[in-house]
Amino acid sequence: MTTSEANPAAAAGGTDEVLALFEGLRVADVRDGLDWVGLPHRGSVTREISSVTPGMSLCGRAFTVRSRPSDKVVPHGISPEEYTDWAREYWYGEVNTSKAWRDQLRPGDVVVIEGADLGVGEVGSNNSLGWHTLGAVGVVTSGGVRDVDECVRQGVPIFARYRSQSMTQGRIEFADAGEPVALGDVLVRRGDVVVADGDGVIVVPVERAEEVARYGRQELENDKAIRRGYYETLGWPLDETVR
Repeated sequence: MTTSEANPAAAAGGTDEVLALFEGLRVADVRDGLDWVGLPHRGSVTREISSVTPGMSLCGRAFTVRSRPSDKVVPHGISPEEYTDWAREYWYGEVNTSKAWRDQLRPGDVVVIEGADLGVGEVGSNNSLGWHTLGAVGVVTSGGVRDVDECVRQGVPIFARYRSQSMTQGRIEFADAGEPVALGDVLVRRGDVVVADGDGVIVVPVERAEEVARYGRQELENDKAIRRGYYETLGWPLDETVR
């Protein structure tokens, strides 16, 4: 048993070179690579999780976070001013905060959130941009996203199950980080490779990533060669998808 198989989280520190192998690979190529190495039923995340706008893509190592439904309620009868203090100081200061894990983010990480399905926009323009400043290349969540127009303008890739208007207070709270999480029926461990584009999201177990990338690259280059021939027949200028 390799180190990565015994302790997948430990592999999170050694995937920079592996990530380079996935540069330019599409989700479709990674899907092919998984098929080629005998994993036809692994990796493809539910189609419900998609980008907030067409054209977004990402590739990185998973940094896993889990949220959970909260039994902590808004204090009864507080004024709007008291609500402001309660939300800022208690909820976002203690209960549902990324302070516990955000300093662990490294360049190349994808924040992968197992979100409670409660119609809450736990990812938004503020926190996603904050994580991006700490090195995250994007966010994938089985929960919701809000501030979508700003998220699109900012350009940080976000893939989510649904759009929502609600904030998290009194609804969901932070549970843990760095532990295995589920995106639908796909297990994601810290350090696994996450690729996402217009075809959705796919997750590659880090211990199989090198061989998956090899065969994904093989299929991409074959596809490029065939389509390049069609471009030439049609007299189309070659673009980056066929070069």
